[in-house]
Amino acid sequence: MSLPLLPFLACCVMITTGVTLLLERSLVRVLAGVIVLGNGVNLLIVTAGGNAGGPPFTGTAGTADPLPQAMVLTAIVITLGVTAFLLALVHRSWQLTGSDEVQDDTEDRRVRLRARRGELSDSVRARRHAYRQLVAEQRAELANLEAEQAERERLEEADLERRIARVHTELDQWMREGREGGLSEEELQRRFEDVGHRQEAAAEDNLERIEELRDEHARRREEQAAKEKALRRKLKARQREARRQMRAAIGEERERQALAQDPELEGDD
Repeated sequence: MSLPLLPFLACCVMITTGVTLLLERSLVRVLAGVIVLGNGVNLLIVTAGGNAGGPPFTGTAGTADPLPQAMVLTAIVITLGVTAFLLALVHRSWQLTGSDEVQDDTEDRRVRLRARRGELSDSVRARRHAYRQLVAEQRAELANLEAEQAERERLEEADLERRIARVHTELDQWMREGREGGLSEEELQRRFEDVGHRQEAAAEDNLERIEELRDEHARRREEQAAKEKALRRKLKARQREARRQMRAAIGEERERQALAQDPELEGDD
């Protein structure tokens, strides 16, 4: 057995319209949605019952199925009772508030506000923890850089001292060789000056390298301090924004509570 297309499409349209109206905040629209939805379901049950036929109590062939008809009659009675109940709710809501719209429950708003506060607090704590962790990592990295820089400077100074000691050793050896080989004082002095010039140039290069390393280390420290300052500024801005949102939410909640407790909105019982 196949369902007729036109009644089935009418059922779909009525059920869709009824569900859409049920999702509204107005009690009048909710009432209309219940009525339309009930009629759509009743039409669907009658359509699913098959084609029309004779009375079922005659016992002849081609009789109609009595079950869908009984279910539809019961549904009509139930829909009538629900409609009367919703009409009473609409009338009472209009007397108390002057409107048929369903208002948010004060306790629900309070619970939602507490949840929002908790989320904001958790977010602020998480961001603060992430910021502190990032600052600790950057400070550890800066300490490692300082230790590496100090170790590099120490190695440079030790290497410079070794070179100076080696130069003195070579000079002493040349002096002994010169005296043993019969070199003149002028020749020894010239060789000494040549070696001294070379070592002075090497020492100046080493000192320049040490100064460059120190400048680079100072530049890195300045960059690190600037990054930490920017991170602190961002964290403070986020905290101010979170506090502003929390104050705004608290203000809205207080306004809603004051509106819900306003005696001018109460009607006659």
